[in-house]
Amino acid sequence: MTSHFHRSWRGLTASLMLIASGTSAVAEPQHGIAMYGDPALPPDFVSLPYANANAPTGGHIVTAEVGSFDSLNPFIRKGSVPWQLRFFMGESFMGRSLDEPFSLYGVLAESVETGPNREWVEFTLREGTAFSDGSPLTIEDVMWSYETLGTIGHPRYLGFWSKVESMEQTGDRSVRFTFNVEDRELALLAGMRPILKKAQWEGVDFAESTTDIVPITSAPYIIDDFEPGRFVSLKRNPDYWGADVPFRVGTNNIDEVRLEFFGDETAAFEAFKVGEVNSNREFNVARWDTWYNFPAVQNGDVIKSVLGHERPSGMTGFAMNTRKAIFADWRVRDAMLHAFNFEFINQALTGSVQPRITSYWSNSPLSMSHGPAEGRVREFLEPFADELIPGTLEGYSLPVADGSERNRAGTRAALDQMEAAGWTVQDGVMKNEAGEDFTFDILLDQGATENQTIIDMYVESLSRIGVTPTVTVADSAQFKERTDAYQFDMVYYRRGVSLSPGNEQFNYFGSEDADQTGGRNLMGVKSPAVDAMIGRLLTSDSQDDFVAAVKALDRSLTAGRYVIPIYQWNISRIAHSKNLHFPDAMPIFGDWPGWQPDVWWYSED
Repeated sequence: MTSHFHRSWRGLTASLMLIASGTSAVAEPQHGIAMYGDPALPPDFVSLPYANANAPTGGHIVTAEVGSFDSLNPFIRKGSVPWQLRFFMGESFMGRSLDEPFSLYGVLAESVETGPNREWVEFTLREGTAFSDGSPLTIEDVMWSYETLGTIGHPRYLGFWSKVESMEQTGDRSVRFTFNVEDRELALLAGMRPILKKAQWEGVDFAESTTDIVPITSAPYIIDDFEPGRFVSLKRNPDYWGADVPFRVGTNNIDEVRLEFFGDETAAFEAFKVGEVNSNREFNVARWDTWYNFPAVQNGDVIKSVLGHERPSGMTGFAMNTRKAIFADWRVRDAMLHAFNFEFINQALTGSVQPRITSYWSNSPLSMSHGPAEGRVREFLEPFADELIPGTLEGYSLPVADGSERNRAGTRAALDQMEAAGWTVQDGVMKNEAGEDFTFDILLDQGATENQTIIDMYVESLSRIGVTPTVTVADSAQFKERTDAYQFDMVYYRRGVSLSPGNEQFNYFGSEDADQTGGRNLMGVKSPAVDAMIGRLLTSDSQDDFVAAVKALDRSLTAGRYVIPIYQWNISRIAHSKNLHFPDAMPIFGDWPGWQPDVWWYSED
């Protein structure tokens, strides 16, 4: 087994101090921009510190994806799209370094300039930028892309556009965005919008495109071939305009990136075993220890790499839809958490070696403490004391069972909370005073066999409190359609968070986005305290306030009991062909979009 670990927590703390130490930007053109202070890399940097500037080009990487797809346009709401495509196809003014909490460096942009308080930002295009078909990329394309994505694009783009007061061309290769709110992050977000070719969409309904039209971009990879629901093949563009841009040096080395789609995890793993797939992430430590002993591993053709990272756990588990009356009461949600026998499930599926997520920012210095709120965290939260869910100020930790199958203490606590919420067991069935049964539907994505196993065990636990939920397994398209419309009671949920949380938190947890079709606030969180904490972290001008605001947000969400958390992955496990290589220097974000396959290379020697 190959192990790769990297810098200590002291290094990460220093990075956090860097992003939260400055209060204003220098109003002159720069090669990069950071949320606070200056970016770490100098203007004359050669390549990203975790990229191999001398990496060879060639070869292929093939990954297994469970599910299907019916669209190749990752920039709109409609359709089920392979999640990787927006990273492969979405080239923008700036690119994000995975070795800094929030720093961007020029890609399409030759330079970036901001107002003294970041009330505006201006980008200047590099000379020679071009789309994959060889046509020049212009400011006209830029302005069309921003307005189109901001009005009819995917919801992830709408929030930024609503905060733009004006967009104006200021030169042959430059454009300026002026903002209508005080928000330091907007200058960075402006640099991360994908640029599309305006002429491609003349006379075409952009918002309705599926697999009938593949967006033309300036990115290093081009969709070369595909079969709906079966595979997508992306080829490295040999005429890519930006190969010598420092941010790109040592990246995009592999000639073909191929996404193969399978109906379930078993079929996907079998394809890896026989060599049809040559890189596979494993999220279950028990499988990692027992399944990866097939001949290719034994003879060294497949390598097992264990990779450290310093990013927060995020939240993975089963979200309860608070838009539905059945989960509107926090006591009911608390009961569901007590009934979920994590310790027993963890023992059965991983041998108890996989740690549980304890909050949204666990595994990071931004994580909440579990005792009473203190200092600035308490100060920020106290104005909302009357409406905070119990535990937010007093202290909250997830229930811990004794590991036995029956989980008597958890069952008792669940019954007590249900009774407090007006539900009691009558003739073996949980009912309210009107005699209505307590039941709900759990929505799962087809092929996610481990999630189905977890839910099977959970359903058995719920039967002990007189609750019999239904479980609906939907294909990828139906799953997306239902989650976009919030047509579920409980659903599998995964939300990554970063060391530099910003405006995306409104998309994830903000009240205004809670009922927006296709939004990302699946739980339907509508909390003035949550909204206020997001606002604070966006306007903080000191390290202490920034960290305190995130910790207070973490408390509000965790004590809100919106999600039943499962495992956290503090390391990544990737089994891959011996011909696939990556640099020894790991970024603080570790295995994250922008790392594989971006800085990997293929070599048979």
